[in-house]
Amino acid sequence: MSQTKNKNSSGKETKPQTSFVNKFFRGSKHRSSKAESTRESNNLETSDCQPSDGTEETTIPDPAKSQPLSSETEEGSRAEKNEQFLQKLSKKAVDKYLILNNCGLTTSDMRELVALLPFLPDLEELDISWNDFVGGTLHLITQKIHLVSKLKILRLGSCRLTRDDVKALGEALKVIPELEELKLSWNRKVGGNLPLILQKFQEGSKIQTLELVDCALTSEDGAFMGQLLPMLQNLEVLDLSINRNISGSLNSISQGLKHTSNLKVLKLHSCGLSQDSIKILDAAFRYLCNLRRLDLSCNKDLGGAFEDPPAQLTTLRHLQDLDLHQCSLTADDVVSLTQVIPLFSNLQELDLSANKKMGSSSENLLSRLRFLPALKSLLINNCALENETFTALAEASVHLPGLEIFSLSWNKCVGGNLKLLLETLKLSTSLQVLRLSSCSLVTEDVALLASIIQTGHLAKLQKLDLSYNDSICNTGWTIFCQNVQFLKELTELDISLRPSNFRDCGQWFGHLLSAMTKLPEITEIGMKRWILSASQEEELECFNQDHKSSIHFDHGGFQ
Repeated sequence: MSQTKNKNSSGKETKPQTSFVNKFFRGSKHRSSKAESTRESNNLETSDCQPSDGTEETTIPDPAKSQPLSSETEEGSRAEKNEQFLQKLSKKAVDKYLILNNCGLTTSDMRELVALLPFLPDLEELDISWNDFVGGTLHLITQKIHLVSKLKILRLGSCRLTRDDVKALGEALKVIPELEELKLSWNRKVGGNLPLILQKFQEGSKIQTLELVDCALTSEDGAFMGQLLPMLQNLEVLDLSINRNISGSLNSISQGLKHTSNLKVLKLHSCGLSQDSIKILDAAFRYLCNLRRLDLSCNKDLGGAFEDPPAQLTTLRHLQDLDLHQCSLTADDVVSLTQVIPLFSNLQELDLSANKKMGSSSENLLSRLRFLPALKSLLINNCALENETFTALAEASVHLPGLEIFSLSWNKCVGGNLKLLLETLKLSTSLQVLRLSSCSLVTEDVALLASIIQTGHLAKLQKLDLSYNDSICNTGWTIFCQNVQFLKELTELDISLRPSNFRDCGQWFGHLLSAMTKLPEITEIGMKRWILSASQEEELECFNQDHKSSIHFDHGGFQ
C-alpha cells in the first residue's frame, strides 16, 4: 500500500497538513488478543479517533527510568519536548503500546518518535507498518532500540525497508531478548538478506510469531530458515506465504519444522508447492501435534499430491482450520481426502473453493462433513458442484448446527434447488454469512429464502450475497425486499447484477428502502448495474438525507 508523500516545489519533504495526532488515530485498531486484554485491564483508551477537548491529562513516564541526561537543563528541555509531542497525540502516554501503522509518518515524525523512546522504557509493542518513509530511516530507531529492551512485539510490514534497514534491524534484535512477535511482511528487500536479520536469534529464543509474507525470499533464505527453526522452540506462528522460491529448499524447512513442536499455525499460501511437496512436508507433520491451522492454498501445482494419502497428515488431530482452495485437486485427491478430513473432529474452518474437479467426485467427501460437528466456516465456491454432490452437501449440512459462514457462490446447480437447503437454513441458528453469488438462482429460490426469513429463521445473519443472479424477476425481488426487514442483524446485502447486464429497477426498490429503515445494523447495499428511474433517484436522495447517509448504496452501475 503506498502512502501519500508531501513535497514542495524543490522536491524536499514537507510536513503534511494533517497533524500527527490525526494520522496516529487513523492507524489500524487491530491488536493481538493478549495486548487487548492487557490494555483493558489498565483502562487505557486507544480507540478515540478525534483530538480531545483538552481536558485529558497527559502523563509522562518517569524519566528516571530512562537513560539519564547530561544535565538538569537538558533533562527539562527533553521532557518538555516529549510532553509537547504527546500533547499532539491528545491522549495519555501509553507506556507499553505505540501503534502508528498506516499513519503516513514522515522522516521528521520518525525523529520525534525516536526522541520519545527514552521515556517509554516499558514499551512492549511497536507497530509502524504501512509507512513508506520508514524505509531508509529505520536506523534512527534501531540505534535507540536498547532503550526499549522489554519490547515483545515489533511490526514493520510494508515499510519499504532497504538492505541497510535490514542489516540495522539484525543488529538491533540482539538487544531485545524478550521479542515474541516479528512481522516483516511485504518488504521485498528482506529476500536474499534473511540471515542478516535473523542470525542473532539464539537457541531458546522467545519468538512466537514470525511473518514473512511476500518478502521475495530466495531458496538460500529457505535453507537458512530450515537451519534456524530448531532454535525457535517457542515458535507458534510461521507465515512464509507468497514466496515461491522457497519451494526449492522445502526439504530443509521440513527438517527444521520437526523441531517446532509448539507450532500452531503454518501458512504456505502461494509458495509454488508441487506434488512432491506434500510428501516432503508429511515427514514433519507427525511432529506438529499442536498444529491448529494449515494453509496450503493457491498452490496450483499441488494437484495429485493427495492421491496417496499422506500418512502423517492424519496425525493432525487438533487441526481447526484447513485451507486447500485453488490447489487443482484431482478426483483421486478428493477420494483420498474423503478418508482424511472426517478424522479432524476439531475442524472449525474448511476451504475447498476453486477446485473445479470436485464437482463430479466429491459426493462421498461432502456427505462425510456430517462428522465435523465443530465446523463453523465452510467455503465451497466455484467447485462446479453437480446435482448429486450438491444433494450430498445439503444432507450433510443439516448436521452442522454451529455453521456461521456458508459460501456456495459460483455453483450453478444451486439454482432451482435451494429447497434442498431448506432444513439447513431453518436449523442454522448461528449462521452469520451466506454467499450465493452467481448460483443461477431463480424467482422460486428467493421466494423460498424470503419465507425462511419471514418465519424468524436466519436471525443472526449479518452478510447476505445474492449478486450475479440475473434470472430472478422483479416479482422475486419484491417478495424478498418485503421480508428482508426481519434480518435485524444484517449489515451487508449485495444484489448486484453481472458486469455485462443492466436492468431497470422495479417497484421493489421502494420496498427495499422501507426495509432499510427497520434494519438498525445495515451499512452496505450492493446494487451495481441496477438503473434507477428519475423518481427512484429522488427517493434515494431523500432517504440519504433523512438517514444522514449512514447506509452506503454501492450503485456504480446507475445510468
